[in-house]
Amino acid sequence: MHLEYNIQGGDFSNAGTASSAIKKVLKQLMSNQKIIRKVVVALYETEVNIVAHAFSGKISVDIDVDKIIINAKDRGPGISDIEMAMENGYSTASDEVREMGFGAGMGLANIKNNSSKFEIKSEVGVGTELLIIVNLK
Repeated sequence: MHLEYNIQGGDFSNAGTASSAIKKVLKQLMSNQKIIRKVVVALYETEVNIVAHAFSGKISVDIDVDKIIINAKDRGPGISDIEMAMENGYSTASDEVREMGFGAGMGLANIKNNSSKFEIKSEVGVGTELLIIVNLK
């Protein structure tokens, strides 16, 4: 099964729409709540990062018998220091984003912690790409 979601940067009123939709699909397909939670957390953090930091993005989700593959690609400022961005608490979120309760600097770490495999590529001034795999077995 393949699903795609377009994410608009700055649209906090719709942040979480894709992860909620995937959660509903997964609940119909499987009963393993631990796996569902991992996928939804990783997807939500990805979605919020696009909304908070990028101009726009696309998330695609492929649900397979053995794994769930999430690909996310955004158009945005990119990440200049991925190693630093992976540290808990490090954030480049604006004050406005922080005032809304986002930007605590836990997003990338939460994605990694809830993934079986996590890859990140970023180019400053172009955007960021994520590959997130959650094994089902």
